[in-house]
Amino acid sequence: MLTKEQNELVTRTSAGTPMGDLIRRYWIPALMSDEIPTPDCPPAQVKLLGEELVAFRDTNGRIGLLAEHCHHRGTSLFYGRNEECGLRCVYHGWKYDVEGNVLDTPAEPAGSTFKDRMKTTAYPTKEVNGIIFAYMGPQGKIPLFPNYEWAQVAADHCYVTKAYQECNYMQGLEGECDSSHLSWLHRAFTSETDQRLYQTDGAPAYETEETDFGLRLIALRDAGEDQTYVRVSTYLFPCAVAVPVGTKDASGRLDGYEVHTYIPVDDTHSWRFDFGFKRARTVTDKDVHRRQVIGPNFRRIPNAANHYLQDREMQRTKNFTGMVDFLSHDSMATESMGALFDRSQEHLGLSDKAVITVRRHMLDKVKEFQDTGEAPHLVTDPELNVMDHTESTYDVIDGRDWHAHWPHMTSTAQELLSVKDAVPAGR
Repeated sequence: MLTKEQNELVTRTSAGTPMGDLIRRYWIPALMSDEIPTPDCPPAQVKLLGEELVAFRDTNGRIGLLAEHCHHRGTSLFYGRNEECGLRCVYHGWKYDVEGNVLDTPAEPAGSTFKDRMKTTAYPTKEVNGIIFAYMGPQGKIPLFPNYEWAQVAADHCYVTKAYQECNYMQGLEGECDSSHLSWLHRAFTSETDQRLYQTDGAPAYETEETDFGLRLIALRDAGEDQTYVRVSTYLFPCAVAVPVGTKDASGRLDGYEVHTYIPVDDTHSWRFDFGFKRARTVTDKDVHRRQVIGPNFRRIPNAANHYLQDREMQRTKNFTGMVDFLSHDSMATESMGALFDRSQEHLGLSDKAVITVRRHMLDKVKEFQDTGEAPHLVTDPELNVMDHTESTYDVIDGRDWHAHWPHMTSTAQELLSVKDAVPAGR
C-alpha cells in the first residue's frame, strides 16, 4: 500500500504539482484526429491535467492547442470562428494563430500595436496515426517523439478509441499493469483463444525489469509439459501500457498489439486512449469492437449510472462479470474504487507484484524529478530513437527463458542496436 502522502504525490496532476509537472515533460495524447478532421472545421474543447484548452485545425491544416479562454476578457474560444489561418474570438474579434500569437485586435484603434505584445498559451502538437499528441512542458526542452513501431505503420493499419473514465488516471493505469485479473475479471466460460491458459493458472508468477522506456512486466503461467505461457506488457512511462492483443501470423508472431494510455482530465477523471495496429493488414470493424460500447462525447454506454448494463443471467452462464466488452469490465473495476482511491486502505498480495513495482518506479522518478528537475526516459538522441524493444506480446514457450525467446526485447535502445542486425524482431 501507499501512504496518504505517497498517494497524493502520484495522483495529483494539476499545474505546479510534482507529478503534473513531470507528465507535462512527455508527448501525451490530447485528442483524436477526427475531433478536428478538416481545415477550418469547428474547434474542439480539450481538458488535460486540469487545464481547459481548445484545439483547432487551421486553413493550412496546422493544429493549434491553445488556452481555451481568450487572452482579452476570458470568453471561451471554443465558440470562436476558425477562419483564414486563425481562431477568432466572437466577443471582440481577437484572432490567434496555432502558436498562440495574437494576429488581430479589430476593436482597437487603427494602427494599434497592442496585439504585438499579446500571446496566449499554446502547446506544440504532433499528429500520429489518428491521435494528436501534445507537449505541455518547458518549450526549450521538447523531447523527440519516440519512434514506436505503431507510429511508423500505414494509417489504415491502425485504430484508436477514446473513452471518458470517472476516476483518477492511476486506477486505470494500474489495471493495465496487472495480468492476474485476466483470469477473473475477463473470464469467459469457454476454452477458446487464451481462456484455457488463463483458467488453468489463475496465479501467474511475475518478473519485472527496468528499462530506458519504463518497465517491462512479465507474467508467467504454467502451460503444462514443461511449457510456460508468457505475457509481456510494457509500461511506457509515465501514463501508457502496451498490452498484447491480436492473433498470430504464419510465422507465429503476434500481428500487432495495443497501447492504452490514461491521461488525467483532472484529479478525479481521465481519458483512456486505446491505440491498436496490425503489422501486415488493414484494420477491420471486428478489430475495433470497443467502439460499440462508446457513445457520443466519448462517454461509455455501459457506465456506473446503469450498473454497466450488468446482466446477472449472463454472469451465471457466459462470463464472470455479466458485462459486455473488456472496456466495461475494466471501467467497472477501476471506477467503483471511487473517484480517487485511497491506497493506504488496500491490502496487497503476491499477485500485485507488477503494480507494486510500477508504483515504486513512479515514486522514485517523481522524487528524482523534484530533486534534479530532470525527467527520466525522454528520447533526445536521434541515433537512439529506436523502439522495437518496447514490443508487447505473448507466447507459449519451452521452459521459462523468455529472454532467449525474444532477444530483441532488450533493456535499452543501445543494447537493441547491438543485436538488431543479427536478430529478427519477434517470433
